[in-house]
Amino acid sequence: MRLFVATFLSFIALTAIDGRAAEASIIKVLPHYLDEEGRHTLGPGLLDRDTYQALLRRTPAKIRAVRFDIKWSGRAGAQPLTLRIEARGSKAGSAPVTLEAAAQPGFLSDWTAISLAPAAYQELGQIEAWRATVWDGKTLLAEQKSFLW
Repeated sequence: MRLFVATFLSFIALTAIDGRAAEASIIKVLPHYLDEEGRHTLGPGLLDRDTYQALLRRTPAKIRAVRFDIKWSGRAGAQPLTLRIEARGSKAGSAPVTLEAAAQPGFLSDWTAISLAPAAYQELGQIEAWRATVWDGKTLLAEQKSFLW
């Protein structure tokens, strides 16, 4: 019984230590095309979203911007975490774009949206490849990238 109590108290003490380094993981990245009104779907369901995204891909003239929805989890260290998206476009001669957002870790996982402005989208063209990363200052904590990155 004493061994059980000692093990339990040790576990509690180790999980309560807050001086550990930051940790993070990227669970999912969803690039969504946005129309003239900033919508990525016409209804509340996933089928509505997927159907509308397919329609936007078939008619690129209706696309005005792109939003990356990132599901991630993490714990901040000494400084706040940063979510970063790097994207390459289809237009010849366009330079890759880097977008950043401050990340506030939650209890389990969170969704964070990072948008590419309409003017930047027009210069870049359709998104061909992307890479999502989580940073603690200058330390890379997590990364997820598209197939063509």
